[in-house]
Amino acid sequence: MTLESCVATEKKPLLTVAEAKKRIHATISPLTEQERVSLKDAFQRVLAKAVFTPLNLPSTRNSAMDGYALSSEMFAETLTNVGTSWAGKPFERDLKSGECVRIFTGAVLPENADSVVMQENVTVHGSKIEFPTDIKLKKNVREIGEDVRIGDLLCEASKTLSASDLGLLASTGIENVLVIRKLKIVYFSTGDELVGLGESLERGKIYDSNRYSLFGLLQNQNYDVVDGGVIPDDKAALKNTLIQAAKEFDAVITTGGASVGEADYVKAVLEECGEIHFWKIAMKPGKPLAFGKIGKSYFFGLPGNPAAVTTTFDIIVKAALVQLAGGIIKEPFQLTAICATKLKKSRGRQEFQRGILQQLETGGFQVKSTGNQGSHILSTTSIANCYIVLPADCTEVRIGESVTVMLQAI
Repeated sequence: MTLESCVATEKKPLLTVAEAKKRIHATISPLTEQERVSLKDAFQRVLAKAVFTPLNLPSTRNSAMDGYALSSEMFAETLTNVGTSWAGKPFERDLKSGECVRIFTGAVLPENADSVVMQENVTVHGSKIEFPTDIKLKKNVREIGEDVRIGDLLCEASKTLSASDLGLLASTGIENVLVIRKLKIVYFSTGDELVGLGESLERGKIYDSNRYSLFGLLQNQNYDVVDGGVIPDDKAALKNTLIQAAKEFDAVITTGGASVGEADYVKAVLEECGEIHFWKIAMKPGKPLAFGKIGKSYFFGLPGNPAAVTTTFDIIVKAALVQLAGGIIKEPFQLTAICATKLKKSRGRQEFQRGILQQLETGGFQVKSTGNQGSHILSTTSIANCYIVLPADCTEVRIGESVTVMLQAI
């Protein structure tokens, strides 16, 4: 596919955030290659195939608590305790008339027992057990298959396995599962002004913070991530680096170089060696965001300003990588909160301002701005716990008005 005619230019309307996400979703083909891993190595991995239970849970009728097991058909107010059923060591015969057995939580019931009476509700006189006259029978028994039955679905395909999922799978004896292979990602910073940590900071230079933000943002059990370092403001170097990276990785991420300055080469290089699906979106921070392909690799060109990097990753790139890795996209949770800060913005772009959300004693929610919302400001990103989402046509929010808040780790 060549450069699309719908690529944004300054004279054409910018893609909305929703349109950009929709275009990415329609373009991406998720990974399908699989690998088998042990259950302990499967935590937070994406399941390649649905898993069904090979046995019933519980596999035997067992007690839900400590007490005395008996048959409701042979119930009497006083029964003789003839043994004990321990967890893992059951009482091995049926009960006879006038009998009951001491039983512990999880222990197997005798075949003809159908009731467990809590130990707190009985009176013990040696081997004689007295039961209340108003006791309710046929209680406190876990039936076979009460949790799941043979053939039931345990975990669906594309699910990211949680700790509870691992416990569920283990409880049915499953030792390993098929998962989608890890997504191979490389990320770069671009710019002659960038220096690494530990280097001297000369006049006009800045420390490269974006690669450290991306390092944190890309921590995921389904990703194999490589820090590609810094690419200088050189078109040939950028082109050669991206072409080579696209041969080795499923996704390539850059920060910087996607704007319209004379040293911003990302768009031009993408036109020459790949394809552009969009460039620039109606979003703040994060207008200069590029998405395309180089060979079989997906390319995400993020802005250079640090707050714009974290925001565009959270709002746009994060879900795209989940989809590419074969997972199920879950939209961030949104809620309505009362704004405690006066907010202003320009009309035209959807804005994601960093905010601090708290729950009031009344149960409602209140949000306030973290302060300076410049895309170069990291300090207000560091203290935020949410985004305040302002529509494109909004120009201000007064104190006390309701706003939409997006809960997202940033």
